[in-house]
Amino acid sequence: MPDLNLLITLDVLLAEGSVAGAARRLGLSASAMSRALARLRETTGDPLLVRAGRGLVATPRAMALREQVSRLVQEAQAVLRPTQSLDMAQVERTFTLRTSEEFVELIGPALLARIAREAPGVRLRFINKTDKDSALLRDGRVDLETGVVDPDASPEVLTQALFRDRLVGVVREGHPLSRGEISAQRFAEGQHVYVSRRGQDRGQIDDALEAHGLARRIGSIVSGFSTAIALARDTDLIACVPERYTANRRDLFCFTLPLSLPSFSVAMLWHPRLDADLAHRWLRGCLREVCGQ
Repeated sequence: MPDLNLLITLDVLLAEGSVAGAARRLGLSASAMSRALARLRETTGDPLLVRAGRGLVATPRAMALREQVSRLVQEAQAVLRPTQSLDMAQVERTFTLRTSEEFVELIGPALLARIAREAPGVRLRFINKTDKDSALLRDGRVDLETGVVDPDASPEVLTQALFRDRLVGVVREGHPLSRGEISAQRFAEGQHVYVSRRGQDRGQIDDALEAHGLARRIGSIVSGFSTAIALARDTDLIACVPERYTANRRDLFCFTLPLSLPSFSVAMLWHPRLDADLAHRWLRGCLREVCGQ
């Protein structure tokens, strides 16, 4: 039977990428760690870590094992850890949330107020989400993300829906589209600002218009909905944004798009390593309740 303690050793070795670093972390001598690495190589039939210059690099097999080993070790530790409650009023911790600036504007004030009441030692660090890559969740640099879930998203990432939304059109007050019926043709004939975080120049609205034999004119491409709303407010550009981002905006005229577009779910995403973490579970509950208000 294989020595399951080797899983802990392998997890630390792959995380540190160094025999000396792993030895320090586990409180072992460098020679003891070298012997453990030799046993791991014999057990797995792979060198796992090979020398490159002055350091060590992981082999493809080691990279493939890294997340599985980490998960197994954490699950084993969770099994052996007694069930406990957590007094959030005593917790001192910073959570990193990767989300859009618009989401922070929409949800941030209520979420921060909730945290201030229940866990004054908790701090939120918001970083801007510019793509759907889940690497930051996997390597632990981000604790929680929000966004529209991509059907091709990594299956290892856990998700939970926060709310449903739909795209609506927005123009400045007094814009020609603020008067009269808005047909697909009138909509297409205007000048548009298009939101694309990836720099693309067309999306689902263009596909829907094309089905009607129409095409819109895009006068500007921006990376965020807040920018698009600001441009629509002060120019004749037409913006299409999530309906929630237009709440309480009296300086805009909002209208239902004259196209058949599906609604979408905005969700939170996190890595399984944090699923059982009590403080993280509390934060997820706060976000879910604030979004549901």
